[in-house]
Amino acid sequence: MKIGPIDLAHAAATGATDRTERRPGGSPGAGNAAEPSARVELSSGNLSGTAGADDGSFDSAKVERIAQAIRDGRFEVNAEAIADKLIANAQELLGGNPS
Repeated sequence: MKIGPIDLAHAAATGATDRTERRPGGSPGAGNAAEPSARVELSSGNLSGTAGADDGSFDSAKVERIAQAIRDGRFEVNAEAIADKLIANAQELLGGNPS
């Protein structure tokens, strides 16, 4: 299995994929190739990593301040605030009312 950067544009243009087929009692890719059981297509929004970021909520200055705080060892994680927001998000997704 290859792990590393993926050139999605090249793979999409050439139709190239890295598939390793595993069969019981045989080696990967041995014998006749089976048809894939599913097909996945990604939109350009998913490929660019900007899906949902068009609302202008990205603050590059804030990102730089946080990155600098991490480099300086000044960044502190508020685990309680993170836990509270995770619970609130889960309740929202499940349709429950936050308490």
